Amino acid sequence: QVQLVESGGGLVQTGGSLRLSCAASEHTFSNYAMGWFRQAPGKERDFIASISKSGDRTGYADSVKGRFTISRDNAKNLVYLQMDSLKPEDTAKYYCAAARNVYYTYSPRMPWEYDYWGQGTQVTVSS
Repeated sequence: QVQLVESGGGLVQTGGSLRLSCAASEHTFSNYAMGWFRQAPGKERDFIASISKSGDRTGYADSVKGRFTISRDNAKNLVYLQMDSLKPEDTAKYYCAAARNVYYTYSPRMPWEYDYWGQGTQVTVSS
């Protein structure tokens, strides 16, 4: 069982930046592809970004491409989501997820590909 704990959320103005972190309890962290999703009230959980086990493949939703950057530090069991040029429509609860049974250089995008989820961290962007 992998436990994921997100941090770094908060309130920021339009155009501002935040960096989310996700700490994993699993000592074999590099065995998991990692992803970020978000969910606004009354909406479905949407894919934001993912990174392969190897760390050299990433994927982004069109809505955040060029503004958000996902990265990982396998030595520290951490995955990050750097969010720049934030917009009010980025307001949501952000979730970190871990996928074990995927190819080493694959960055999964679908929720069903992930095995473990964190509790989420709230991001609010004011206009």
